[in-house]
Amino acid sequence: MERLLKGMLSLLLAVLAIQPETAVSQGIGGQDVIRVFSIDGAIGPATSDYLVRGLEEAAADDVYMAVITMDTPGGLDLSMRDIIQAILDADIPVATFVYPQGSRAASAGTYILYASHIAAMAPATNLGAATPVQIGLPSVPTGESGDEAEPAASTAMERKIINDATAYISGLAELRGRNIDWAVSAVTDAATLKASEALSLNVVDINAEDLADLLVQMDGREVQVQGQIVTLHTQDKTLVMDEPDWRTEFLKVITNPNLILILGMLGAYGLIIEFYNPGFGFAGITGAICLFLAAYGLQLLPINYAGLGLIIFGLILILAEAFMPSFGILGIGGIISFVIGAIILVDTEVSMFRVSWPLLAAVVTAAAAILVWTLRIFNRIRHQAAVSGVESIVGHTGESVDSFERTGMIKVDGELWQAVSDTPLASGDKVRIEEVNGLELVVTKI
Repeated sequence: MERLLKGMLSLLLAVLAIQPETAVSQGIGGQDVIRVFSIDGAIGPATSDYLVRGLEEAAADDVYMAVITMDTPGGLDLSMRDIIQAILDADIPVATFVYPQGSRAASAGTYILYASHIAAMAPATNLGAATPVQIGLPSVPTGESGDEAEPAASTAMERKIINDATAYISGLAELRGRNIDWAVSAVTDAATLKASEALSLNVVDINAEDLADLLVQMDGREVQVQGQIVTLHTQDKTLVMDEPDWRTEFLKVITNPNLILILGMLGAYGLIIEFYNPGFGFAGITGAICLFLAAYGLQLLPINYAGLGLIIFGLILILAEAFMPSFGILGIGGIISFVIGAIILVDTEVSMFRVSWPLLAAVVTAAAAILVWTLRIFNRIRHQAAVSGVESIVGHTGESVDSFERTGMIKVDGELWQAVSDTPLASGDKVRIEEVNGLELVVTKI
C-alpha cells in the first residue's frame, strides 16, 4: 500500500509539473492585438477560471478585442454563468466562434454564443440543445390531430429550472438583438441548428471559414460595449493565441470526480497506515495531501452535501473497522455508505462530471479486499499467544538467584524479576513462570 501511495504521489507531481508547449500570450497587448482563447471540451471550473482570468488580463493589457473559439458538448451551469458574466462585464468586444469545422456549441455553449458581442459559426458546425441537463424533458404526448402538445416539465422543480433557463437565454438574446423565439425553443424543445440556418434565423451574426475570414467579416460592424456603440476595425489586427496555462491544466485534473474519489480513498488508507506504522510519516503526509487535494477539487464542483456526508461517514466507519475490529460490520456499512455517497456526490447529470461506474466498482472491490485481508489478520492474531511484552514470558523457565520461602529474586532470560512461589526455593533451583502479576512473577518449582 505504501508503494502505491508513493506511485500516486509521483504521478500527481508529474501532472502538476505539466506546462503547455505553446507560448502563453500574457503580457502581449496593445490596440493592434486580438487575443484568441479556446474552449475545447466540457465546460467546467477549469474552463471558467481560464476564460474569466483571460478576459480580465486581456482588458488590462489593452488589447483591441477577444475571440473565443468553441467546440463543446456543454457543461456545468455555474461555470457557464461565470463565463457569461465575464463576457458581459468585459470592457472590450468579445466574439465567440464555433470553430473549427465539425465543432458544436451545444447546451452551455449556446448560452455563451448568445451572450457574446459577435456570434459566429464555421461551416459544418451546429448549436442548440440547451435544455438544462439536470432534468431532461419527458416525452411529449400528441393530440387527436397528431400535433405535439407543448413540452412541459413534470414537476414544479423542473418547471422552475426550465423557466429560469428560458428567461436567462431570452434576456441574452434581447441584449444582443438576436432571435428570441428560437432561443426559447432551444431550451424547451432542445432545438438545434446548423451554421447556415443559424445565420438566416438571426441566431448568429457571421458564417466564416476560419479566423482570417472572421476578421474580414467583423470589420465595420457595430457592437455595444458597456453601453457605448463601438465600430470594429479588425482587418489590420494581429491574432495572438492565449493557451491554457499550468493552473488551468491542474484544475482540469483536480476537478475530475473520479480522481477526487481516488484521492479520498488514498488519503484514508494513508492515515490508517500511518497510525499502524508510526515513524517517518510518509504515508500520513501523503494521505493528508490527498485528502486536501480532494477537498479542494470538491469545493469547485456542484456538490450534493448528502453524498459528501455519506462518503465521509463511510470513511469513518472504514477507519473504525481498522482500529476497532467489529468482524466486518463497521467495514461493510462503511463501504455501502461510501458507494451511495459516490453515486450522488456531484449534483449534475453532465456525464463528464460524474463518477465512473467501472471506477466505483474497482474502488469498492479494492476496499472490500483490504477489509477481508484485515479481518483475517485480526482473527489470526486473536488466536495467537502473546509473543512480545511482559505476557510473552509466561511458560518460560528461570532460575532462583537465592534461597527464599515465599518471595525472592529469580533470573529469566538474563533479567532479574521479583517472584512469588508457593514452595520454598533454594539458590539455583529451576522454576517455570505461570503468571505475570504486575511486576511480580508467579512461579512453580520444576
